Amino acid sequence: MMKDKVTSIDVARRAGVSQSAVSRVFTPGASASPRPSRRSTKAAEELGYRPNPIARAMITGKSRIIGLVVAYLDNQFYPIALERLSRSLQARGYHVLIFLAENATAEVAPVMEELIAYQVDGIVTASVTMTNDLTNLCEAAGIPVVMFNRGQDDPRLSEVTSDNVAGGRTVANYLVAGGHERIAHIAGLQEASTGRDRARGFVEALADHGRTPVAVVDGRYDRDIASALTRELFGAADRPDAVFVGNDHMALAVMDTLRFELGLSVPDDVSVVGYDDVPIASWAAYDLTTIRQPVNRMVDATVDALLSRIEGDTEPRHILIPGPLIQRGSARKPKGFKT
Repeated sequence: MMKDKVTSIDVARRAGVSQSAVSRVFTPGASASPRPSRRSTKAAEELGYRPNPIARAMITGKSRIIGLVVAYLDNQFYPIALERLSRSLQARGYHVLIFLAENATAEVAPVMEELIAYQVDGIVTASVTMTNDLTNLCEAAGIPVVMFNRGQDDPRLSEVTSDNVAGGRTVANYLVAGGHERIAHIAGLQEASTGRDRARGFVEALADHGRTPVAVVDGRYDRDIASALTRELFGAADRPDAVFVGNDHMALAVMDTLRFELGLSVPDDVSVVGYDDVPIASWAAYDLTTIRQPVNRMVDATVDALLSRIEGDTEPRHILIPGPLIQRGSARKPKGFKT
């Protein structure tokens, strides 16, 4: 036989206090007198009582649940970021629901509607683009949204990204300082702010040196597409002597294709620079020079921005966090280069 669930009424009877006193004891942030608190806690332990967060949400209007929506986890940067976001929110007393959604309106909209049905207190989107309709939907439900590692031209949305334009500029300066003449860019998804901004900073900085890239092609943050583009760019006699790749996920595939399919040496024949600094980038097999996304600072800023909105701050935040160039062995090292 299934045992009946223990309720706050049962705890109140055992403790000899009111149900409202029990509710205050088990509501985060609520004020409870010491004696009723001790008696309620003891009775709850004896009865095996666990507070019902759904019932509490119906009463308080606060679920203490945050929805995390991510488009894809192939890129190693996102599992790390989601883990740290989850731990940070849990440390602040929130539960986390993680939803996967293809980065298309038809896929993201049902996820947002489901999160609203769960009465989440806030939403963090990672690698997901928010349309005007989705923003309106969340705004109407009174649910603040913070975009992580993605920007949007909408003043209602908070966003936290690394300084992608500056990162692209740093890579261009580094490759020029290394003496490279034919520099290409396998860009990230051009529908995404991250891909566009990295490409823009890169092209603008090359122009400052009187240079233009020999090619700028959209790798769409996809390993297979990046490999195919590498075969096209480097299969010709006038191949590039350096390539900036829009993220490490693609850059690792580019390096594999260069070395194991095309028989080229990295960095003797071609320098490769990525973006993100995922853990595998430091492995000896790749030793990838890359721009580091400061994930801990980005996570802290995202959580602060979201909880600030939940607590009543009406001003969205647009936060850019600079990331350093990590010099390793996949690119020629200029002497005395300073970022």
